[in-house]
Amino acid sequence: MKILITNDDGIYSPGIAALAKIALRFGEVRIVAPDVEQSSMGHAITHSRPLSIKKSPIAFEGMEAYRVNGTPADCAALGLHIYPDTDVVLSGINMGPNLGNSMWHSGTLAAAKQAVLLGVKGVALSTPVGKTEPDFEGLGKYVEQALAELLNTTALGLYNVNFPPKPIGIRWTKQSVRLYDGKVVPGIDPMQRKHYWITVSPLAAAEEGTDRWAVENGFVSITPLRLDLTNEIELVQHLAVAK
Repeated sequence: MKILITNDDGIYSPGIAALAKIALRFGEVRIVAPDVEQSSMGHAITHSRPLSIKKSPIAFEGMEAYRVNGTPADCAALGLHIYPDTDVVLSGINMGPNLGNSMWHSGTLAAAKQAVLLGVKGVALSTPVGKTEPDFEGLGKYVEQALAELLNTTALGLYNVNFPPKPIGIRWTKQSVRLYDGKVVPGIDPMQRKHYWITVSPLAAAEEGTDRWAVENGFVSITPLRLDLTNEIELVQHLAVAK
């Protein structure tokens, strides 16, 4: 199997090194990742300037590795251009969860989505981060199990995987969709200039069976996704009225 790995945390992230090491057990691994952190970039594509690609300044044993001055989606597109024989694109392991509504702005998931748009299976992988670096060694067993589950075929598909700090099992889940109380927190920087932090607080607990509920209860969450955002129930209702 030919595996392309990217992320949104950048080529220096310990998460991409941990994922690459485990992915080697499933096939040949190539890495094309941003040269700097690109978190929360969503599905941004660079179109107003050319991209450059350079060899990684750090070594990944047994793998070709490159850095790109672009977004995660750019890296997936460029990587698939350079390696057209790729069977699957893995994005991560992200330093921070990508659960529920955060899928909308996740650069990690965007790279996997870009792969699917280009006809290749895409898998995004993430884990929470606290005051210390995630225990990637401890997560290794579950990362391997999740990859074994998802890489058993090269059939087209899009998957979002989230690992709690200390997993107790794996669950297939649906996306958590919750309403939030949006907040803008003003502040003053050291130069006495105004700045603002944008944050949110959930208005309800996570529903059982969702990705967020699974991770909160110690389970690895695997959520199958699709690119079609159509609200089919509402569409059917409007078509029925139109008749």
